Amino acid sequence: MTRKTTRRRVLVGVGASTTIGAAGCLGGTRNTGGSSSAEDGSAASGDGGNSTSGGSQQAASEPLTADGSSTVYPITSNGASVWNSNPPADDEEYWGPDQYGFNTKERMADFFAGIYGFEASNESQPPFSVNVGLSHSGTGIEKLTNGQVDIGDSSAPVQDELPERKSYENFTDHVVGVDGQPVVVSKPIYDAGVTKLTGDRLKAIYEGEITDWKNVDGYSGPSKEIQAICRAEGSGTDTAFRANLFGSPDAPIKCDSRIGQNQQVRTSVQQSDNAIAYMALAFVGGQAPAVALELDGTTYKLGKNLGAKGYPLSRDLHCYTWKGTSKKEAAFINMLLTEYGQKQFVEANDYFTLPPERREKQRSKLPKPDKQVNYGASTNANQTTTQSN
Repeated sequence: MTRKTTRRRVLVGVGASTTIGAAGCLGGTRNTGGSSSAEDGSAASGDGGNSTSGGSQQAASEPLTADGSSTVYPITSNGASVWNSNPPADDEEYWGPDQYGFNTKERMADFFAGIYGFEASNESQPPFSVNVGLSHSGTGIEKLTNGQVDIGDSSAPVQDELPERKSYENFTDHVVGVDGQPVVVSKPIYDAGVTKLTGDRLKAIYEGEITDWKNVDGYSGPSKEIQAICRAEGSGTDTAFRANLFGSPDAPIKCDSRIGQNQQVRTSVQQSDNAIAYMALAFVGGQAPAVALELDGTTYKLGKNLGAKGYPLSRDLHCYTWKGTSKKEAAFINMLLTEYGQKQFVEANDYFTLPPERREKQRSKLPKPDKQVNYGASTNANQTTTQSN
């Protein structure tokens, strides 16, 4: 999985290449007129809180807001940037519906919003804008529960992020992609021979039992203290790493530093000569190379099988909604679940796309659309992901 510099990456801006940003400043709150009233968190069958009468002009005037995980951020932020630019059908780099089997001449946001009854506002503006903020998984989920945003981006399940809650029935989980979470080291460490780690060695490093690179298999350099970098507590990346490697999202680990976002972790690893870190797949490369991992008798390598079904450190990437899903929320999430959205915003950020059958299962959680759409033939049948539900 190698990134290429394209007009898309320059204009849209990959979240992995920024420290903090947003597709428009985060503003507005969830329409407290209600998302669906379904208390069990099941898919709404009605309009939801942000859309009435098939998508009223009043509802469309309010932006859709999201916040949370820096891992999910490249997907939702890039998707929002293109949504807000509302490219025409003849822009094959950003939209080009014919190549995805959509029989339409509409602009991108007009098409996907129109599925849920929202009318095009004018030639270039989308029926409603999408604003995405950047924080942590736990923060995004808390903002969702407090009614501050419509979508909470999270790279860990809500049960792991908010273990103190007695009930999770109000959360509706929309999985939009899969991250094959890698482990990276500073380039001088990689060049000195640490190109592979076993699960036991990785655990020993983060348990503080191994503190010098000279005690790591393959290392051929001088004695050098290991700098173990961790993500901030409350981030989905940290929660998932501890849950997947140590068996509990609350497992204690040794950290020489805890850092906010994936972008900042990558910078720290690049600027160090002795660091190890775990991060999201979209942020790997250059001076922060990923090492191969031998886990449960299988060696996983970046670009080969890291992230394949059975990779122990893989995790789903979530867009949570509250008390069901409104039509406004559904319009944007549905876009991410199509072949178009998976190719343009999931695969383009080096994450793993969902297979067609799993996308259909996720789409079944959305409210009933105002019009049926033929989503076209899938072209990613050869993609493998880690989970099947």
